[in-house]
Amino acid sequence: MSDQLKHECGIALIRLLKPLEFYKEKYGTAFYGINKMYLMMEKQHNRGQDGAGFASIKLDVKPGQRYISRVRSNAAQPIQDIFDQINNRINDEMAANPKLKDNVAAQKTSIPYVGELLMGHVRYGTFGKNSIESVHPFLRQNNWMHRNLIMAGNFNMTNVFKLFNKLVELGQHPKDMADTVTVMEKVGHFQDNEVRKLYKKFKNAGLSKMEASPKIAEEINVAKILRKSARDWDGGYAMGGLMGHGDAFLLRDPAGIRPAYYYKDDEVVVVASERPVIQTAFNAKFEDVHELDPGKAIIIKKNGTVSLEQISEPLERKACSFERIYFSRGSDAEIYQERKMLGRLLFPKIMEKIDNDIDNSVFSYIPNTAETSFYGMIEAAHQVLNEQKRDAIIAGEGNLTAEQVEKTLSRKLRTEKIAIKDAKLRTFITEDSSRDDLVAHVYDVTYGVVKPTDHLVIIDDSIVRGTTLKKSILKMMDRLNPKSIVVVSSAPQIRYPDCYGIDMARLEGLIAFQAALHLHKDRGTENIIDEIYEKCKTQLEYEDRDVKNYVQEFYAPFTDEEISDKIAELLSDDDLNAKVEIVYQKVEDLHKACPKNLGDWYFTGDYPTDGGNRVVNRAFINFYEGNDERAY
Repeated sequence: MSDQLKHECGIALIRLLKPLEFYKEKYGTAFYGINKMYLMMEKQHNRGQDGAGFASIKLDVKPGQRYISRVRSNAAQPIQDIFDQINNRINDEMAANPKLKDNVAAQKTSIPYVGELLMGHVRYGTFGKNSIESVHPFLRQNNWMHRNLIMAGNFNMTNVFKLFNKLVELGQHPKDMADTVTVMEKVGHFQDNEVRKLYKKFKNAGLSKMEASPKIAEEINVAKILRKSARDWDGGYAMGGLMGHGDAFLLRDPAGIRPAYYYKDDEVVVVASERPVIQTAFNAKFEDVHELDPGKAIIIKKNGTVSLEQISEPLERKACSFERIYFSRGSDAEIYQERKMLGRLLFPKIMEKIDNDIDNSVFSYIPNTAETSFYGMIEAAHQVLNEQKRDAIIAGEGNLTAEQVEKTLSRKLRTEKIAIKDAKLRTFITEDSSRDDLVAHVYDVTYGVVKPTDHLVIIDDSIVRGTTLKKSILKMMDRLNPKSIVVVSSAPQIRYPDCYGIDMARLEGLIAFQAALHLHKDRGTENIIDEIYEKCKTQLEYEDRDVKNYVQEFYAPFTDEEISDKIAELLSDDDLNAKVEIVYQKVEDLHKACPKNLGDWYFTGDYPTDGGNRVVNRAFINFYEGNDERAY
């Protein structure tokens, strides 16, 4: 992908259903859970490279023994860093006490991180906060086991200010305005209430505090806690939690915006953000890994029972389509086919741009994630080329010479590896402030395969800001001296900000918005900007459910083609010799390719939650007023 696009985050949860001795006997180690968690986190490193965290809980430990372990890192290689710390601690303990080697019970009591309940998290910092305090999992500590709470998630709330103020109204003093803190304190508040009610019940039944404690852990109603906690949440989330006594959960938002998958056998219960992660780590079949339905939570009690509970009423399913286009690993069986279809569906428009001249066209892709859609595009191109060969032979009516037939059959598609990404340079351009200065040499090109008569067709996942295209890729491609450069996006035009965890919060940063802005200036219709601003301002005090997305009116006068042509113009410097053309996926074709993930708000402005309309209007107000603040 040419424009780096960050998003939060990846989560993994493992509950070992057997005693640790079982894994020692079967797999040769009591650290089975830790090893699997490492594998799951590494397999999700695509979802977050700014921070990583790991937490574990030991079940059935005696008072005075530590049972919660947590380690977090925001180092350059955070996953490696936390597991280096874990391994070093384990190795130090084993070296200091060789008798621990074959004594699993002693390992559990003596060595941190060795537990039956584990949670891992990888993080992208979408808004510049990359301090260690921002890294998940978060821990809410208490001396009563069942009032401890560890949480981590892939989420963003659109109404964090409202949630924060509700906590303040309860008399709390949250330590941060961040949605991570407000969400955890919300769950913790209702967890505390549930514990208090159960304690009162058992106290009235004549039980002592010590006798009541295990009973509370047994009867605590996780689903009820989550229902009360999530009542006011507006956002996209896959929220994982561990309670100190050993219950665990993962809750998905009611629109299914953020992904979550689970797997269970007689040894483990596993939850993760992506299906192939579970398949690879546990050698599970595709059909045995299930998607967690929107609004549901998978709840794992301390005794090992697993239930799926409806926590929030499902909204219209709007699973994030960017998960399929770019974020998730392309090794998922469904996603692989969907990305290929995205490439196939673009080819008719590509043929228009190259004047149906396949022979004088070179096809390539922006590494690395666009490779799969490239395969789909090439499959469609082969089909068209074969049809052209067939038609030419049929048109000959049997009068073609062997040489003519040979010439027709020998026509081949020209596919080349044109763009080469320098991964080392990529790490230096993650911040907005430095992106423009450093992108120029992120990509290199392969020389000697493009002729001056050629169209150069290059496919990318999406075009967000266009920065890297303008400042690096198009300049490098132009050095090859093609007749034209056709940049193809497997995603539609990104016109609206995201507020559910993708790093697209500012309208003016989107190249499609800039194109529409220039079109209004070209046509003398700039007054619409003032009109939309006033409409957005009038809604500031509205309830979220009553807010309308007036930013859609900004794009309404223009066709997709007009905006694409203007984008091509904006991306073309005067010193480019080749003509630049842009081809975007149609929204309806995106839905054909990815029928289960219809969340398209960044393309259409149709937000899946009420808070989305408030956020997009606030983003427009910020643009108009020159305010750099995030819109939520």
